[in-house]
Amino acid sequence: MKVYEGKDIRNVGLIGHGHSGKTTLAAGALFLTGATNRLTSVDEGNTLTDFDDEEIQRKISISTAIACLEWKKQKINVLDTPGFNTFINDTQAALTAADAALVLVDGVAGVEVTTEKVWSFAKTYGQPRALVINKLDRENSSFARALESIHENFGRTAVPIQLPIGSEREFRGAIDLVRMRAFMYGPEPSGKGIEEDIPATMKEAAEKARETLVEMVAEGNDALMEEFFEKGTLAPEQIQEGLRAAVKDMRLFPVLCASASKNLGTDLILDFVVDYFPAPTERGPLAGVVDGKETTRSVSDSEPVSAFVFKTVADPFAGRLTYFKVCSGVLKNDANLTNVRTGGAERLAHIGCLLGKSIQPVTELRAGDIGAVAKLKETLTGDTLADKASPISYPKVKLPEPSIAFAVEAKTRQDEDRMGTAIQKILKEDQSLRFYRDPQTKEFLLGGSGQQHVEVVVSRLKNRYGVDVTLKAPKVPYRETIRGTADVQGRHKKQTGGHGQFGDCWIRMEPLPRGGNFEFVSEIFGGSIPRQYIPAVEKGIVEAAEKGYLAGYPVVDFRVAVYDGSYHDVDSSELSFKLAGRKAFKAAMGVAKPALLEPIMNVEIQAPVEFAGDLMGDLNGRRGRISGMETRGNTQIIRAQVPMAEMLNYQNDLISMTQGRASFTMEFDHYDFVPQQQAEKIIAAAKAAKEGVEEEEE
Repeated sequence: MKVYEGKDIRNVGLIGHGHSGKTTLAAGALFLTGATNRLTSVDEGNTLTDFDDEEIQRKISISTAIACLEWKKQKINVLDTPGFNTFINDTQAALTAADAALVLVDGVAGVEVTTEKVWSFAKTYGQPRALVINKLDRENSSFARALESIHENFGRTAVPIQLPIGSEREFRGAIDLVRMRAFMYGPEPSGKGIEEDIPATMKEAAEKARETLVEMVAEGNDALMEEFFEKGTLAPEQIQEGLRAAVKDMRLFPVLCASASKNLGTDLILDFVVDYFPAPTERGPLAGVVDGKETTRSVSDSEPVSAFVFKTVADPFAGRLTYFKVCSGVLKNDANLTNVRTGGAERLAHIGCLLGKSIQPVTELRAGDIGAVAKLKETLTGDTLADKASPISYPKVKLPEPSIAFAVEAKTRQDEDRMGTAIQKILKEDQSLRFYRDPQTKEFLLGGSGQQHVEVVVSRLKNRYGVDVTLKAPKVPYRETIRGTADVQGRHKKQTGGHGQFGDCWIRMEPLPRGGNFEFVSEIFGGSIPRQYIPAVEKGIVEAAEKGYLAGYPVVDFRVAVYDGSYHDVDSSELSFKLAGRKAFKAAMGVAKPALLEPIMNVEIQAPVEFAGDLMGDLNGRRGRISGMETRGNTQIIRAQVPMAEMLNYQNDLISMTQGRASFTMEFDHYDFVPQQQAEKIIAAAKAAKEGVEEEEE
């Protein structure tokens, strides 16, 4: 691969809903440009950008893959991103390396839930966008209907610059409205169209669509507007110039048409990317931090070298692969850079451009280019590598917390020994995962953005690292508390052959507000309990509270004041008063109206509007409280507070209720009382489990 200057590079994210054809379009582009010698397909499992075993098996993109190709003496780095909600965090992280985005829209389904989400990612990053209405060869596909769906969701600034020739099975070409030429494609999927005159039957429609395009291009440019008013039209060169500026400024979002599976329209899409999308050097300076102060740095070869790491891949054979974007300067092979986060030195040996899972060696990468390197020591996703003399740190992507967690159990002792190390390797690759031990339930929990996300990790643990684990629904970390007050005595007296044991305390117990946890105060005056024994009373209460009273769950949100008691000069000890504190706690719980608490989660659901009624009815059935609703285009956002116990199987239920077209996020908010009926069942189940354990121990 030759070295390209920044002005001749285009970094393009392929984004859109799952199954909209992103990987297939990438495969067609690679075949058209000679990067592959045959047209690969997702169904055959041989595409360059879906190379992971899990992707091949499931026929979906799970993580972003990158492929570089050459077109019209320009280099295009294509970022093929996941389109399903479960893996959408990887799309968000990868888009930091793109300078523009091609948004694929299914010609049958139109704009879908994830289409809106990935559009918002690109909008947040200030990236120019164009839309490709794909799958126009399919039955029931409609360019007009898909365009209307785009207008409903993204506004009228989405303007066609192409019209399809034919529809469904008869879709065989496209009209370029800028040049007013038709491009026809034969049955062979070469990806290269033959230029012709516009068919007579479409001449009128093409002229009308071009008029709309010319008006919208001229609107944002005074010079073009004058020309347009004077002559009533614009020359193709003027349209190109105006359209390029409008795309860069995000005033217009061109709409193209294609059938990626037939490689139809691919050459026109690549032409568009080269002609209208900005080079990385045209995007303006990048924001960063130097010595704690905000600054900017130009994407230029003349600046000191710096690179942002946007993805890490754990390859079992090549070790860790680091994907980076050169933000400034010229990165030479074998360069020594500093990891700005750790201060450690990293040697970038054998840098290269990505072609799926393989790295094409290069001698250097210029500002704005994307590359990869293997075996860096301590560099992780989100780190910045820079010249030691001119360090700068670029901002990390803030990914949402996992929406669902599962308990992970190793199948054998050997798996248990290796599980932690293997999961840590996967965590370095996927920063949207969390692995932790619940201090209350003592379970190891693996959290991800959906059940499928966690299942993929489990599969990788087995296939890559030979670690076999099972997933289970996590135990709900219930807690206990009190609703009333108590004033009781705790007295421990035991006479043995030698010294006896004697501890006696009076305590008052009262509830605290939610989140108050535990408070202990001493109101002992006059020495009824010696000062050195008071911490023992507290320790006894704390230990008893951890073991619970109703169902074995920790007791929280209560206050204890020890205000009186008595002691024996010989028989009293710390142990005696600890046991007295324990007895006082149990006595107080008996009269202070103990109650169960359960975790309440903040839940946000995004789904097509037509499912809103069913989803709200389902949430009500889960004891949920709707806290807000919002409509964005065709997407309904429902916010609710729902008990965690009711959400353990929600992922699968949501998929079946919405045909997989909805997503949700969930995070802990607060604890609240469990209704009496449910509390009785939980307490009964806990007692039965305890009896079972005791029987086993006997």
